[in-house]
Formats: sequence, C-alpha cells, structure tokens
Amino acid sequence: MERSFGVSWDRVQPSAWSLADEKAVLDHQSVLYVLSPPMTPDNAVTVSTAALLVVDQLIKAGATAVKGESAGVAHGLARWNELVLQAGAALKSNDDIALRRICRLAFTKRPLAAEVYLESVGFHLVGLPEVYIPKSRGTDGEVSALMDTVADEIARNGLEPTLKARGARLFFDTDFAEDDFKFNPYGIVKLAS
Repeated sequence: MERSFGVSWDRVQPSAWSLADEKAVLDHQSVLYVLSPPMTPDNAVTVSTAALLVVDQLIKAGATAVKGESAGVAHGLARWNELVLQAGAALKSNDDIALRRICRLAFTKRPLAAEVYLESVGFHLVGLPEVYIPKSRGTDGEVSALMDTVADEIARNGLEPTLKARGARLFFDTDFAEDDFKFNPYGIVKLAS
C-alpha cells in the first residue's frame, strides 16, 4: 500500500499531502474499494462529483487515506477536504465548468513522463480527452499548468475550437486496453513542440 500511494501522491498541488498522511498509509488497518457505475460523456462529471462526495463521507466516517485508483492519484486528507469544499461551492453556484475542473483535479494524474511528452491520465473521468504536451514546452509545473489550461479550454469552448486555436491534433493511439481503468475513449490531444 505504501508503494502504491508513494507513486500516486499528487505532485502538482503544493502541500497536497503531509507526513501525517504518509504515516496514515503506513499504519492502515483495512482497505475499502468503491466502484463507480459506468461513465459516459453525459454522466462523467456527475459520477465524479458523487465519488468526491463519497470521499467526503468516508473521511467523516474515519478513513485515514484516499486514492483514486482509476488514474492512480492520491491526496492527503486536507487536500481532499479542500476539493470537497470547492465542489460544494461550484454546485451551489451551478458552475458546471468549475465543477468539472475540481473533479479533474481530484481524480486525474499529471504530469506523467514519457519519451517525448508529459502526459495526463484520467481526464475521461470528467468526459475529456487526455492532454499530452511535449517536454520541450517547459518544466513539469509549467506543463501541468498548460495541461490544465487546455482541458479548461476544451470544457469551455469545445474540442474542435481548442484544437484549432492551439494547433493541436486528436489521436487515439494509447497504451491502455479498452477495458483498462485508465483507457480514455475520448482520445488524446497532443500539442506541438
């Protein structure tokens, strides 16, 4: 479990976890897996929002650590609570774009290093394609921020206008099988160098 969380901790958000969170993983006594219903473009954000609310209830019931297995991302309890509060505010204000972004930040992993690109995984959990950005475009932090910007543009403006504005292309080549948790049926947006 320690190794699984070790590779999954969110490395983009400052203070996404603490030493206390790492200790909680080391000292854990049990594990609970919660499976979501199938996701479609129409229900992905709703299902991810429900999953975030389940995380909130699990923490209130005494969970000491939480990891989203579909993309392999873990946050500390304080960060999960922060995400839950942000989601609640987005729900109250009926801000679907903000809600999609919060769920994406909660349940997706980025940046993952590959040979040429820094990659995202899990954007399908909010009905979006993955975003791959050439390593040459900046530091991990700069590329992660650009990934988030591109994902926000797709959510706000649509896929085709974003591809055109960014000079990007949509691909469907992936290392994941169709029945893999990490498979994204919406494809991969690849930005040019």
